[in-house]
Amino acid sequence: MNEIAAAGAARLPTPRETALRSAAESLEAQFLEEMLKPAGLAAARDGFGGGIGEEQFASFMRHEQAVSMARAGGIGLAESIFEALNRRAGDVG
Repeated sequence: MNEIAAAGAARLPTPRETALRSAAESLEAQFLEEMLKPAGLAAARDGFGGGIGEEQFASFMRHEQAVSMARAGGIGLAESIFEALNRRAGDVG
């Protein structure tokens, strides 16, 4: 079997695995978002004048940064969660 055939023989994830991975990445993103708060990403910067609006938009930015981090591999939490959920779903199903 040549390399191209071997690469084509790779198994595609099932819809259940895709849903579990998405849920795991979402949970990691939520965790990272909470961890970014003490890092100062929620703090208002003097350059924009502060206020409640700036605080709200800072939370949007923190959320998107956390989602981007999780999609890029994050801290490995999503993979651990996915493996645990996948094992558990295999036991149930």
